Amino acid sequence: MTKEEVRSLTISKLRLKEDTMLYDIGAGTGSISIEAALLAGQGWIYAVERSREGRELIKQNADRFQTDNLEIIAGEAPAAIEELPAADRIFIGGSGGRLEEILEVCRFRLKNKGRIVINAVTVETLTAADKKLNQLDFQVEITGIAVTRTRKAGNYRLFDSLNQVYIITGERY
Repeated sequence: MTKEEVRSLTISKLRLKEDTMLYDIGAGTGSISIEAALLAGQGWIYAVERSREGRELIKQNADRFQTDNLEIIAGEAPAAIEELPAADRIFIGGSGGRLEEILEVCRFRLKNKGRIVINAVTVETLTAADKKLNQLDFQVEITGIAVTRTRKAGNYRLFDSLNQVYIITGERY
Protein backbone atom coordinates (compact mmCIF):
# COMPACT_ATOMS: atom_id res chain seq x y z
CA MET A 1 0.00 0.00 0.00
CA THR A 2 1.21 3.49 -0.83
CA LYS A 3 2.07 5.22 2.44
CA GLU A 4 -0.24 8.06 3.44
CA GLU A 5 2.35 10.82 3.00
CA VAL A 6 3.42 9.56 -0.43
CA ARG A 7 -0.20 9.02 -1.46
CA SER A 8 -1.05 12.59 -0.49
CA LEU A 9 1.73 14.06 -2.63
CA THR A 10 0.98 11.66 -5.50
CA ILE A 11 -2.70 12.68 -5.52
CA SER A 12 -1.62 16.32 -5.47
CA LYS A 13 0.63 15.76 -8.52
CA LEU A 14 -2.25 14.09 -10.39
CA ARG A 15 -4.28 17.34 -10.13
CA LEU A 16 -7.58 15.51 -10.19
CA LYS A 17 -10.80 17.27 -11.11
CA GLU A 18 -14.37 16.31 -10.28
CA ASP A 19 -14.79 14.56 -13.66
CA THR A 20 -11.30 13.06 -14.13
CA MET A 21 -10.85 9.79 -16.01
CA LEU A 22 -7.86 8.00 -14.40
CA TYR A 23 -5.97 4.78 -14.98
CA ASP A 24 -4.19 3.41 -11.90
CA ILE A 25 -1.72 0.95 -13.40
CA GLY A 26 -0.28 -1.57 -10.96
CA ALA A 27 -2.99 -0.59 -8.50
CA GLY A 28 -1.86 -2.97 -5.73
CA THR A 29 -4.34 -2.59 -2.85
CA GLY A 30 -6.08 0.32 -4.55
CA SER A 31 -5.09 3.08 -2.14
CA ILE A 32 -4.53 5.60 -4.96
CA SER A 33 -7.63 4.38 -6.83
CA ILE A 34 -9.87 4.73 -3.78
CA GLU A 35 -8.57 8.20 -2.93
CA ALA A 36 -8.96 9.29 -6.55
CA ALA A 37 -12.51 7.89 -6.75
CA LEU A 38 -13.49 9.86 -3.66
CA LEU A 39 -12.02 13.09 -5.05
CA ALA A 40 -13.27 12.68 -8.63
CA GLY A 41 -16.87 11.84 -7.78
CA GLN A 42 -18.15 12.50 -11.31
CA GLY A 43 -15.14 10.84 -12.93
CA TRP A 44 -14.17 7.25 -13.51
CA ILE A 45 -11.21 5.30 -12.12
CA TYR A 46 -9.79 2.17 -13.75
CA ALA A 47 -7.69 0.16 -11.28
CA VAL A 48 -5.49 -2.12 -13.40
CA GLU A 49 -4.02 -4.99 -11.40
CA ARG A 50 -2.59 -8.32 -12.55
CA SER A 51 -2.65 -10.22 -9.24
CA ARG A 52 -5.85 -11.85 -8.02
CA GLU A 53 -4.98 -11.01 -4.41
CA GLY A 54 -4.52 -7.35 -5.31
CA ARG A 55 -7.83 -7.23 -7.14
CA GLU A 56 -9.59 -8.80 -4.16
CA LEU A 57 -8.08 -6.16 -1.84
CA ILE A 58 -9.13 -3.37 -4.21
CA LYS A 59 -12.67 -4.77 -4.24
CA GLN A 60 -12.76 -4.92 -0.42
CA ASN A 61 -11.46 -1.36 -0.16
CA ALA A 62 -13.86 -0.07 -2.83
CA ASP A 63 -16.77 -1.66 -0.93
CA ARG A 64 -15.53 -0.27 2.38
CA PHE A 65 -15.30 3.30 1.01
CA GLN A 66 -18.41 2.92 -1.17
CA THR A 67 -16.77 4.03 -4.39
CA ASP A 68 -19.12 3.33 -7.28
CA ASN A 69 -16.99 5.12 -9.88
CA LEU A 70 -14.16 2.58 -9.77
CA GLU A 71 -13.74 -0.39 -12.10
CA ILE A 72 -11.19 -3.11 -11.47
CA ILE A 73 -9.40 -4.29 -14.60
CA ALA A 74 -7.82 -7.74 -14.42
CA GLY A 75 -4.70 -7.88 -16.50
CA GLU A 76 -1.25 -6.58 -17.17
CA ALA A 77 -0.40 -3.30 -18.79
CA PRO A 78 0.05 -2.27 -21.46
CA ALA A 79 -2.42 -4.78 -22.99
CA ALA A 80 -5.00 -4.19 -20.22
CA ILE A 81 -5.38 -0.49 -21.05
CA GLU A 82 -5.52 -0.64 -24.84
CA GLU A 83 -9.35 -0.84 -24.99
CA LEU A 84 -10.11 1.64 -22.19
CA PRO A 85 -11.52 5.10 -22.93
CA ALA A 86 -8.88 7.85 -23.18
CA ALA A 87 -7.63 9.08 -19.80
CA ASP A 88 -7.11 12.56 -18.36
CA ARG A 89 -4.59 11.20 -15.87
CA ILE A 90 -2.51 8.06 -15.60
CA PHE A 91 -0.81 6.85 -12.44
CA ILE A 92 1.79 4.09 -12.60
CA GLY A 93 2.52 2.50 -9.24
CA GLY A 94 3.82 -0.77 -10.65
CA SER A 95 4.95 -1.81 -14.10
CA GLY A 96 6.12 -5.39 -13.80
CA GLY A 97 9.38 -4.35 -15.47
CA ARG A 98 7.54 -3.07 -18.56
CA LEU A 99 7.58 0.66 -17.84
CA GLU A 100 8.86 1.76 -21.24
CA GLU A 101 6.25 -0.33 -23.10
CA ILE A 102 3.51 0.98 -20.83
CA LEU A 103 4.56 4.58 -21.42
CA GLU A 104 4.58 4.02 -25.20
CA VAL A 105 0.94 2.95 -25.07
CA CYS A 106 0.01 5.60 -22.48
CA ARG A 107 1.04 8.41 -24.79
CA PHE A 108 -1.77 7.37 -27.15
CA ARG A 109 -4.29 6.69 -24.35
CA LEU A 110 -3.76 10.10 -22.68
CA LYS A 111 -5.89 13.09 -23.65
CA ASN A 112 -4.32 16.45 -24.56
CA LYS A 113 -3.06 18.34 -21.51
CA GLY A 114 -2.97 15.03 -19.66
CA ARG A 115 -0.60 14.04 -16.87
CA ILE A 116 1.25 10.85 -16.08
CA VAL A 117 2.51 10.34 -12.54
CA ILE A 118 4.89 7.51 -11.67
CA ASN A 119 6.07 6.48 -8.21
CA ALA A 120 9.58 5.01 -8.19
CA VAL A 121 11.47 3.41 -5.35
CA THR A 122 14.43 2.22 -7.43
CA VAL A 123 17.06 4.19 -9.32
CA GLU A 124 16.35 2.05 -12.38
CA THR A 125 12.67 2.99 -12.46
CA LEU A 126 13.48 6.64 -11.85
CA THR A 127 15.99 6.85 -14.69
CA ALA A 128 13.86 4.78 -17.10
CA ALA A 129 10.79 6.95 -16.45
CA ASP A 130 12.73 10.19 -16.86
CA LYS A 131 14.42 9.03 -20.06
CA LYS A 132 11.26 7.64 -21.69
CA LEU A 133 9.01 10.59 -20.78
CA ASN A 134 11.58 12.98 -22.24
CA GLN A 135 11.81 10.87 -25.42
CA LEU A 136 8.01 11.05 -25.69
CA ASP A 137 8.18 14.85 -25.42
CA PHE A 138 6.60 15.24 -22.00
CA GLN A 139 7.57 18.06 -19.68
CA VAL A 140 9.07 16.20 -16.71
CA GLU A 141 9.28 17.10 -13.04
CA ILE A 142 10.82 14.83 -10.40
CA THR A 143 10.05 15.17 -6.71
CA GLY A 144 11.75 13.12 -4.00
CA ILE A 145 10.03 12.43 -0.71
CA ALA A 146 11.68 10.96 2.36
CA VAL A 147 9.26 10.26 5.20
CA THR A 148 10.33 9.74 8.77
CA ARG A 149 7.92 8.54 11.45
CA THR A 150 8.32 8.02 15.16
CA ARG A 151 7.96 4.73 17.02
CA LYS A 152 7.95 3.94 20.71
CA ALA A 153 11.06 2.38 22.22
CA GLY A 154 10.49 2.10 25.96
CA ASN A 155 10.10 5.62 27.33
CA TYR A 156 11.49 7.16 24.16
CA ARG A 157 10.34 7.81 20.65
CA LEU A 158 12.77 7.00 17.87
CA PHE A 159 12.70 8.11 14.26
CA ASP A 160 12.27 5.44 11.59
CA SER A 161 12.85 6.35 7.98
CA LEU A 162 10.69 4.90 5.25
CA ASN A 163 12.09 4.22 1.78
CA GLN A 164 12.73 7.29 -0.35
CA VAL A 165 10.14 7.61 -3.13
CA TYR A 166 10.51 9.61 -6.31
CA ILE A 167 7.38 11.00 -7.92
CA ILE A 168 7.88 11.59 -11.61
CA THR A 169 5.31 13.79 -13.31
CA GLY A 170 5.03 14.03 -17.07
CA GLU A 171 2.76 16.61 -18.60
CA ARG A 172 1.86 17.02 -22.23
CA TYR A 173 0.59 20.28 -23.66
